[in-house]
Amino acid sequence: MAIFKIVNISVIIPTYNEEEYLPKLLDCLKSQTLDDFEIIVADAGSTDRTADIAREYGSRVVPGGMPGVGRNAGAAAAEGDYYFFFDADVKFNKHFLESAYTEMQKRFVDVATCAALPLSNVPLDRMMHGFANLYVRLNQYTNPMAPGYCILIHSRLFHRIGGFDEDVTLAEDMDLIRRAAKHRPFRVLHSVSVNVSVRRHRKEGRLAFIGHSFSVSWHRTFKGEITEGFDYEFGNFEESDKNGRLRKLEKGINKLARKFTRMGKGPDQVTRKDTAEQTDSDTSGFQKLRTWLRSRGKSGL
Repeated sequence: MAIFKIVNISVIIPTYNEEEYLPKLLDCLKSQTLDDFEIIVADAGSTDRTADIAREYGSRVVPGGMPGVGRNAGAAAAEGDYYFFFDADVKFNKHFLESAYTEMQKRFVDVATCAALPLSNVPLDRMMHGFANLYVRLNQYTNPMAPGYCILIHSRLFHRIGGFDEDVTLAEDMDLIRRAAKHRPFRVLHSVSVNVSVRRHRKEGRLAFIGHSFSVSWHRTFKGEITEGFDYEFGNFEESDKNGRLRKLEKGINKLARKFTRMGKGPDQVTRKDTAEQTDSDTSGFQKLRTWLRSRGKSGL
């Protein structure tokens, strides 16, 4: 007699040339305390070993495309009640799937995201993610949004709204959340967080990335979803030599932030690591922000 495994969660990962990052995510998934899930990698024709690596880890590989197209392709092949969409460059602890699934069940949440912490000690990276986490949490009731690298949604709701709009060429993740939230409340989960690469920041430069994000937000607010006019290079994270002045300003800001960090320490606490140009320490301000976010989360935000 055939035995069918019940799948509660389908983890869906769109990829293109992710042989460097994908194994780290798959290792995280391999160590999960929850085991009733499947992994689907929607690959957009990678020219490296991405698809082979996915298969070696026991993942199902389906043809993908741009992120929205790939996520839809993964969802079409999925068997789980919930779709957990991740980008290949995220990491999380071994309790993530179990904790997220349990919280969504207890809170009757059908669409959610969580806080994102940068895999970086660069001050601007920490400030940018701290602000983004706060912004998403404060707007979850009135202007819901979530980054594509972590979207958790019930399959029934996903198919009800038609999945990702493949005509939207940028911020298709935000568009999906906006439409889903019209039917079911969107929430930021308290029990989990993801660690995410800052390669997007390095590629464009942090300040240029901030400016680009504001442009996207302005366009979506006043002109509607983006179907043309913005370039998006899926899978290309080579650092650009553009925005030289902004990059120079960025270095100055980071240098100043490091200086203030060291000023907050006693002489015996400043180490050689603190003075290295490319090494940064967490500041008490970031720690306070993290503590505040957690306290607000417990109060219902």
